[in-house]
Amino acid sequence: MNISHIPFEKTGYFSPLICDYLKKKPELSPLYNNFPELENFKIQVEEKKKTFNSSSRGVLVSVLEAQYASTDTSDLTRSNIESLKEENTFTITTGHQLNLFTGPLYFLYKIISAINLSKELKGEYPEYNFVPVYWMATEDHDFEEINYFNFKGKKVQWNRNATGAVGALSTEGLKDVFEVFGDELGQTKNAEILKELFKKAYLGNDNLADATRFLANELFKDYGLVIIDANNIDLKREFIPYMETELFDNVAYNQVLNTNRSIEELAEQYKIQVNPREINLFYLVNGIRERIVFEDGVYKALNTEVLWNKSEIKTELQEHPERFSPNVIMRPLYQEVILPNLCYIGGGGELAYWFQLKSFFNKVEVPFPILLLRNSVLIESESQYKKLGNLDVSIEDVFLKRHNFINKKVREISNIEIDFSSQKSVLKAQFEKLNELAVQTDKSFLGAVKAQEKKQLKGLDVLEKRLLKAQKRKLSDQVMRMTELQTELFPGQSLQERNANFSEFYLEYGNQLIPDLIDHLEPLKGEFIILVL
Repeated sequence: MNISHIPFEKTGYFSPLICDYLKKKPELSPLYNNFPELENFKIQVEEKKKTFNSSSRGVLVSVLEAQYASTDTSDLTRSNIESLKEENTFTITTGHQLNLFTGPLYFLYKIISAINLSKELKGEYPEYNFVPVYWMATEDHDFEEINYFNFKGKKVQWNRNATGAVGALSTEGLKDVFEVFGDELGQTKNAEILKELFKKAYLGNDNLADATRFLANELFKDYGLVIIDANNIDLKREFIPYMETELFDNVAYNQVLNTNRSIEELAEQYKIQVNPREINLFYLVNGIRERIVFEDGVYKALNTEVLWNKSEIKTELQEHPERFSPNVIMRPLYQEVILPNLCYIGGGGELAYWFQLKSFFNKVEVPFPILLLRNSVLIESESQYKKLGNLDVSIEDVFLKRHNFINKKVREISNIEIDFSSQKSVLKAQFEKLNELAVQTDKSFLGAVKAQEKKQLKGLDVLEKRLLKAQKRKLSDQVMRMTELQTELFPGQSLQERNANFSEFYLEYGNQLIPDLIDHLEPLKGEFIILVL
């Protein structure tokens, strides 16, 4: 087992905004609350204590107990649910879509980050309890984002028509997917375990929410993970005051719009992740999830015939809060209202849109959670690790984009110097003397000298590129071995964790995969992990 790290900034895969956040650039401080450092969690606990009451805890526990009623889970998870009644218990939350068979590999890293942070906090603050929570995005309606996963370069896809919230989708049709996937897996012991897991999750449950809960519980129940489906009438009843404000006062729209302007003024390279609507709620009923808008003096659910005046929609909200669904702007607030949460763990894109929400949270007087970038991991096999060493490919090298990677390595392994910098320096020195001579004559001669200098420097650039190309051909065998290895580690020339599915690695490492990740992921370290298993 070998573990090493590289700063997120040096990977080339993380935005300037995230890299600057990790460096704690002062100008970003208005966009977040407490920075993710161990000592700051005590401050966050005190803030959350003041706003989260025992009544909300009772509702939360009651809902979770009902959702887990038919789930075979661990004593630790049951204990964690029960402990949420106590005022000294807080959650560490991550969220993810209901991707088929977990989707990309980083699904594991998100949840393990939450589990390990909860464990670390308990060691530092033993007087409190910390519960890792996976928030299932059951109300999302973008089926095309979740209906597939990649397995060894192939796309395993669930083809069907789908509308409305994905959590309610029937698992009908997944038997065909199971058969295709089963053939790809083969007949090994670990393959049979994966087949059984898929079968029990998706063929043994009627809807996608229940299937995903079963799957996540099977993978992480031994670590006390609590899984929540917030598409629930009792939980949404807790959120009514905030949804009412959203319908009538446009608070989110105004606050987020102002924050977006501030972010754009901070730096040109900071990109806005989401834009607010005037109303950031959907109407969710009978297999549809459509935006609510206010037009021509009435409230409407787009693409339906549903209309309300102000009094009617207020009554609808009070009587049927389950029919109102938060969008990407309101969902984080919903989470923080119904959970005694201290920290949200997400990827770079997620944290970027959370940064847009701080002033909105301040306005509605809900504590803004600590924001933690999830662990990112590159898994290498022992064989790949040895090959990288034999080829003298460093950690930094392997993260380079393909073109830069090849050029750098060819320059390094070539027995010919493929760098004309010294020749260019000599040429520039010669032209400096010619320039001195030229200024003593006339401007036309000076112009001719400068044109000739530019032409000859460009000629050296062309020769350097031709020499590099020739050396690539000569060293093609070594180049091919290096690029094949990089392709294995970066499928699709993207991060492994964003492309591959956990099943590829489970085939190799079996039930030791998750324990090994649990042992080596450090949520607060703040660096990209390279793990040799």
